Amino acid sequence: MNPQLHHDLSDRLQKITEQGQFRQVMPLRHLDHGCVEIDGTSYLNLAGNDYLGLATSRALLQEFMDQMNPDTLLESYGLGSTASRLMTGNTTPYGLLEQKLQQLYNREAALIFNSGYHLNIGILPALTEKQDLILADKLCHASLIDGLRLSRCKVSRYPHLDYGAIERILKRERDRYRHVYIVTESIFSMDGDEADLARLVDIKNRHQATLYVDDAHGVGIRGARGCGLAEEYGVMEEIELLTGTFGKAYGGQGAFVVCRQEMADYLLNTARSQIFTTGLPPISVHWLCFVLERIPQLGATRTKVAGLAEQLRTELRSQGLTTHGSSNIVPVMVGDAELAVRVAEQVCGHGFWVKAVRPPTVPAGTSRLRLSVNGSMEWEQLAPLPGLIARALA
Repeated sequence: MNPQLHHDLSDRLQKITEQGQFRQVMPLRHLDHGCVEIDGTSYLNLAGNDYLGLATSRALLQEFMDQMNPDTLLESYGLGSTASRLMTGNTTPYGLLEQKLQQLYNREAALIFNSGYHLNIGILPALTEKQDLILADKLCHASLIDGLRLSRCKVSRYPHLDYGAIERILKRERDRYRHVYIVTESIFSMDGDEADLARLVDIKNRHQATLYVDDAHGVGIRGARGCGLAEEYGVMEEIELLTGTFGKAYGGQGAFVVCRQEMADYLLNTARSQIFTTGLPPISVHWLCFVLERIPQLGATRTKVAGLAEQLRTELRSQGLTTHGSSNIVPVMVGDAELAVRVAEQVCGHGFWVKAVRPPTVPAGTSRLRLSVNGSMEWEQLAPLPGLIARALA
């Protein structure tokens, strides 16, 4: 390595470490009942996004594998797609999955991307031109922020959940732009709070705007049939670009957008993160088809998760801790990054896999523990946690 580059990287890593922001990955093994095993020790996993417990359900995985037969091994269980979707990577399960999504959401079309990141860096840059405007919530996910940076139009970040700010901007500036895109998450990944989707639909209708809702943390876990927060608000068909991920409640890999057919056709032809990447393995897409058939029937699990999250919030507050949100993502606010890391380490020592979320993932001074509840857990497992966190912060 170039000596100067080696020296600069060492200095940068030292600064990251001094700021309490150094991170490492470690091998782990998923166990039953929401647990993981790391270095031979079992922990209750509060850091994952397997909201319905599907990714780690041995019974469900066995049921999936029991369908195998020699005639469908390559078609449905193949480990490589061989190319991008527009070449030879569009294997048979893709069409079935997009059809199932279209029917579930009652939309004209669905388009699968390789991940939520691929989706969020691909759609807005493909759609927007210089005479357009994007209005995006200030706490949108990093993948959306990268999509904003790649877009060729003006971008304005409105204060978190401040719909009055959107109104003021549009009343003042709407006539200056050809197209306006309002961009938000449905459930915000670090705070666990929710966007008012009905109000956003009203705003975009009155100002002839296009609404882009990233429902990554809503699909599967919210809504009567698991169609997400947009289903709860009754506005699924009024959101022009409704997106979701398969990497969380669906227990798989990939992401999707449901929209008009012309929109899907346009994105398939213009979104660079769709065109220039190898397709998902057939087995991954086939798993998603298998899971999607079961998602609408998991209402009892969704209710259970909501109850666990609410009980956890209540107990955290009873310990004098600060928490926010109304979803199964339960933040515990700490503030200082180094303190958040120390608290997380102490809690892990008692068998709870809890991670500190620090800048740049969240703004400076707002470091926190992000607790994620899933459907394979029971309250008896969670009950000691609030007291442990309170003692670690004392």
